[in-house]
Amino acid sequence: MMTKFLYLFRGGDAKRLDQSPEEMQAHMQKWGAWMQSLAQSGTLVDGLPLNTGGKVVASDGETVTDGPFAEGTEVVGGYLIVNAKDLSHATEISKGCPIFEYGGTCEIREVMNMGNMD
Repeated sequence: MMTKFLYLFRGGDAKRLDQSPEEMQAHMQKWGAWMQSLAQSGTLVDGLPLNTGGKVVASDGETVTDGPFAEGTEVVGGYLIVNAKDLSHATEISKGCPIFEYGGTCEIREVMNMGNMD
């Protein structure tokens, strides 16, 4: 039985900013090829890059600030949801991710089943 896992991608932005347009395109092609291989194997459930802007809501919704403004290594830049047998399998699948070429990280978290929420 397969379980869903969330990949949170952080960092790598500083090195990406130094890329030429050709290097950026080549890197994005690696992402596309990796994600296509996950989709073809039935592993990929969903996933997209995230815009750098946004809002942070805190204190029971009373505090709203522009953000996220964290160190480049801490900002979540995108996510994927994948099907894997277990955490070890999900970890192994993540090792092909192009984010590692730029010093980024991939946090892997199991998506909990909350039952029927209807």
